[in-house]
Amino acid sequence: MRYPSIASGAATAGRWSVIALGFSIPISVALDNVLLAITALVWLTAGNYRDKLALIRANPVALAAFALFGLLVLGLGYGVRNPGDGLHYLGKYADLLFVPVFLTLFRDQQTRELGLKAFGGAMILSLIMSHLVYHDLLFRNPVLPRLQEIPGGFKYSITHSLLACFTAFLFALLAREETRRGWRVAYILIALVAAHNVLFIVLSRTGYLVLAVLLLYFFVVTFGRRGLAVATLLGTGLFVSAYFGSETFHARTNVAASQFEEWRLGEPSKDSVGLRLEWYTTSLKLVREDPLIGSGTGSFPAAYARAVEGQNMVATDNPHNEYLMISVQIGLLGLACLLHLFWRQWQFADRLVQPLYRDLGRGLMLTFVIGSLFNSLLLDHTEGLLFAWMSALVFAAPVKPASSPAS
Repeated sequence: MRYPSIASGAATAGRWSVIALGFSIPISVALDNVLLAITALVWLTAGNYRDKLALIRANPVALAAFALFGLLVLGLGYGVRNPGDGLHYLGKYADLLFVPVFLTLFRDQQTRELGLKAFGGAMILSLIMSHLVYHDLLFRNPVLPRLQEIPGGFKYSITHSLLACFTAFLFALLAREETRRGWRVAYILIALVAAHNVLFIVLSRTGYLVLAVLLLYFFVVTFGRRGLAVATLLGTGLFVSAYFGSETFHARTNVAASQFEEWRLGEPSKDSVGLRLEWYTTSLKLVREDPLIGSGTGSFPAAYARAVEGQNMVATDNPHNEYLMISVQIGLLGLACLLHLFWRQWQFADRLVQPLYRDLGRGLMLTFVIGSLFNSLLLDHTEGLLFAWMSALVFAAPVKPASSPAS
């Protein structure tokens, strides 16, 4: 068997494995890891490195993701950390390295469309699962036992809520682009079910905020100035109906407000909001100690433990804020690199030919910009892989030709 045949088969396998990842990301970490290994292997086997590198070099989003990962690699060379934490934390960010890999596999329109269908199908299953759990229909299920108190489908609450937010946004965009009436109605219904899932079922305050931002962006970009008024009215209506119609939303909102009022700087906290504020303020102190390049990749647990030693405060290995997590490890230089990645996504999205991909790219960026304020999203497996996979899918789409200089 000659190498060209092997390379062709590997290229085909690579496309199918990256499509399958769209289905596995919302459902199974184990399957994710198997598919990632297959994708990496067949990508290397397929060869054609010159064309792949040319495609990567021409894509600012792939370069920005690679640069951030490169800084994290350099961060292994300095600082004090617990044994094994350096490579452990670097491995958590390895999804960034897959952005250029996935990008070369999403070159054709069919692969991108099948990828979105795979992701959408998996999320429909996740929403069904979440509703079944919420109504306590899976408590005695021997295959997928779930507790009614945690109605997150295949993932825990925060992860599921972010996936559901992005799903609502995705299907709203698909409905906007669809010309067939039956499919448009179906897409709208799925978007509404996903939004309802976030507001009335899942336990995640982060999801409430992300959904509000995506809702605002969708209506403004779709309807212009009128969209701002529509988004304001619809958002107000949703908030009021959720606050008075959903016990979960009502309780989570009131508890958050109460815990915020009770928090005191320097005093040990026990509740979720107080702990987050405690982690944020302590992490800011760590950033001020090593502002430029941080204390090294993987140094956060050791540095935080030293900072709270003898203060009766809870030591953590995760500040639940990606900006602080990056800043503590690789400093303000790393933070600038992370913000540059987000900015490149927003900027490059405007060059995409199809409005669907333009708005998907910006919606993805908004999801992670907002969500990273309250969670270390790139550090977490599902969210980090979703970011890499969806970024590659979106920004592999055709771009507008460069405008020629004026005569």
